[in-house]
Amino acid sequence: MTLRDASLFALVGALILLTGFMQSWNLALQVLNMGLISAIMALGVNLQWGFAGLFNVGVMGFVALGGLAVALTAMPPVAEAWAVGGWRILLALAVGAATAAAAVYAWTAKLPRRGWIVAAMLTIGFILFRMLFDPARDAVESVNPALQGNLGGLGLPVLLAWPVGGLLAAGAAWAIGKTALGLRSDYLAIATLGIAEIILAVMKNEDWMARGVKNVIGVPSPLPTAFELQQSAEFASRFADPVTASTITVKLGYAVLFTIVLVLILLLMQLALNSPWGRMMRAIRDNETAAAAMGKDVTRRHLQIFVLGSAICGIAGAMMTTLDGQLVPGTYQPLRFTFLIWVMVIVGGSGNNFGAVLGGFLIWFLWVQVEPVGQWAIGILTSGLPEGNFKDHLVDSAAYMRLFTMGVLMLVVLRFSPRGLIPER
Repeated sequence: MTLRDASLFALVGALILLTGFMQSWNLALQVLNMGLISAIMALGVNLQWGFAGLFNVGVMGFVALGGLAVALTAMPPVAEAWAVGGWRILLALAVGAATAAAAVYAWTAKLPRRGWIVAAMLTIGFILFRMLFDPARDAVESVNPALQGNLGGLGLPVLLAWPVGGLLAAGAAWAIGKTALGLRSDYLAIATLGIAEIILAVMKNEDWMARGVKNVIGVPSPLPTAFELQQSAEFASRFADPVTASTITVKLGYAVLFTIVLVLILLLMQLALNSPWGRMMRAIRDNETAAAAMGKDVTRRHLQIFVLGSAICGIAGAMMTTLDGQLVPGTYQPLRFTFLIWVMVIVGGSGNNFGAVLGGFLIWFLWVQVEPVGQWAIGILTSGLPEGNFKDHLVDSAAYMRLFTMGVLMLVVLRFSPRGLIPER
């Protein structure tokens, strides 16, 4: 890392510290924690795009799967729901998986009239699946629907849900990659975006799995909660304002956990980047035809890196759900988890891991701070204007400063530093 690169990181750190001094330390730590998670997401996208040139715009789908893993792993099981239909749902899912596997085998075995055989197998399997699944689902969703109506989770430690989130996203990426990675880059982008929307639609509509749009609240925390700290007489006696101190302490604890994960992933990616594997991936990215002529299995390597990058996004999604303490499928919007992460990678420097991390911190800081700063700036600029519709319109437009700033920032960076703030070397 050069002095210029270190100066850019120092500038972002100074901005976060300035937020603490000028606004509040709770807000500064909130920006820091989400900046750490955003940096991990940016590393996942940079692994796919910067290392291999894979244009994945389904980031939000893998992030959402990481969040789903937290609900399925850390939340306590709902015993009554399991009793009335949980095992039948598992049986139905097993029948569906067996049907799909048998259909794939029949097709690849090149049996006579395999098209008719596969169609018959899928039809019979679908009918059996619906016969088992529908009544079991209805029974589960009728169990105390205001508070539960789902199977719950396994009741395991929430930290275990983070690698599980990575595995769940990796499994989905493998299934997607087996069918979509043969497509050209623009078609791959459309395919990943569509599949991400399918994942979100399933999460929103299948209440038995994670309550759908009714959300999962009360996700266990790996650290003592702010309320638990406030109830501690020893902790409360140390501070004049134990409420603020407790929230700051919890956020500092999360910052330490997230920093450990970020440093570990960054270290592994740097080792991969400078290894023969990393040089091979960059060679495939720059010229697939030449790499294939040298005996490299391009499709297999693309699948490999697609799975790894998606797993990193899944881990970040699990971390974010743990930080929020709830799973809200409706918040997984493309603007937040696709466009914004891509801006981080492009502005920071595609192909450079440190650039992706810098972009994660910088863009998230601007995303949070541009709107209040814009309101303040517009308030000053319009202070001399008479009251009326024109002034009200300008003040109300401050909410759109985020999008305007992101667009201007991308244009400026691409104009004066086309390869990002910390370009690939």
